[in-house]
Amino acid sequence: MTRALLVVDVQNDFCEGGALAVAGGAAVARAITGYLDRSAGDYALVAATADWHEPLPDSNDGHFAVDGDPDYVTTWPEHCVRDSTGAAFHPELRLPEGTVLVHKGQGRQDYSGFAGQLVGRPGDLAAALREAGVDQVDVVGLATDHCVTATALDAREAGFGVRVLTDLTAGVATATTIAALTTLSRAEVELTTAQP
Repeated sequence: MTRALLVVDVQNDFCEGGALAVAGGAAVARAITGYLDRSAGDYALVAATADWHEPLPDSNDGHFAVDGDPDYVTTWPEHCVRDSTGAAFHPELRLPEGTVLVHKGQGRQDYSGFAGQLVGRPGDLAAALREAGVDQVDVVGLATDHCVTATALDAREAGFGVRVLTDLTAGVATATTIAALTTLSRAEVELTTAQP
């Protein structure tokens, strides 16, 4: 069994003070860093995804509410604009050297890390995982009820064994997070924690 850690969207705009802040986002950044300090050697590969959108007036295929009135279901305020402070990883997230970076949502609506493209080389996340001989992935990050779930479901669809380390995630809302965890469980994604 060869395992990878997928760190999903731990970016400034998804943490406190950001354009689409998730309560507890900064704490998740710190907790993932602590986990990596202890456990990075357990993984054949660490990958980190990042929303990487075009600025308004580009709607990113309807992802941004160009009228300024997002519904927070399918349209969102401008966030994680490429090369912006909001798109940068949270300063308390420290990724190990050699982390594979994935940008997603470039001009379109993408929630899953598997829909993005590798940074600095051709290919996508599934190809990078297979190249490293990975057959199992652990998923952590933000937000549980959106991009974490989408990434975990796509990993499962791609044939990987999947665990979500729930204590290294945070959701937007309680009801949608519970619904997302139920969906993951039904898809045979293992819900566990980083702490024994």
